[in-house]
Amino acid sequence: MPRQQQPATRPARRRSYDQFCAGARALDAVGDRWTLLIVRELLAGPRRYTDLHADLPGVSTDVLASRLRDMEQGGLATRRRLPPPAAASVYELTERGHGLLPVLVALAEWGAPALTERRPTDAVRAHWFALPLLRALDGPGGPVCGGVLDVRLEEGEFHVRTGERVAGSAVYGDGPADCADARIALEAELCLALGRGEPTFAQAVKDGRIEVSGEGALAAELRGE
Repeated sequence: MPRQQQPATRPARRRSYDQFCAGARALDAVGDRWTLLIVRELLAGPRRYTDLHADLPGVSTDVLASRLRDMEQGGLATRRRLPPPAAASVYELTERGHGLLPVLVALAEWGAPALTERRPTDAVRAHWFALPLLRALDGPGGPVCGGVLDVRLEEGEFHVRTGERVAGSAVYGDGPADCADARIALEAELCLALGRGEPTFAQAVKDGRIEVSGEGALAAELRGE
């Protein structure tokens, strides 16, 4: 009887610049198309595969699945099963993955001058404006007081955490928070300008370009009281 042929095992992909350089090693991990945008989405907290696919317009299901596998293998993300009744799997960043936040903030700052106008083909999600806003909140004129800040744009709502943050926790999220310490309303274009430091957050509040509401220490500090 002929021996049954075993299916060939697929070798793991090896992608490396093979350079003894920290920048090259970083690009080995996150240099593939879509990887950093997946990180951007997971910085908002655990996400289901379907949620990631919905908020990454243009990515194919095969590419998204491949990138997520690479991120798991590289120690940037993990997958876990939610308890019943959810019965769904979510992806979330590891501590190393969360360490990419300043990289994304810096990239958003560098890329902001290219956002001169919104093209008809451009997708947009409100929480994509969290990165430039975080830079403004963490910079001069931003609040010292920690808390959760709801942000309302014409494009939608998201929330961010100000002040000292817990390592490995979500720094922003889609939609309003369950319990916010303060709320602001502003235009998306101002979010981008704040990320460039033009103007500072405090200046924009003083000029009436940011509307602040809420009680408590964070809201008072944002109003300059």
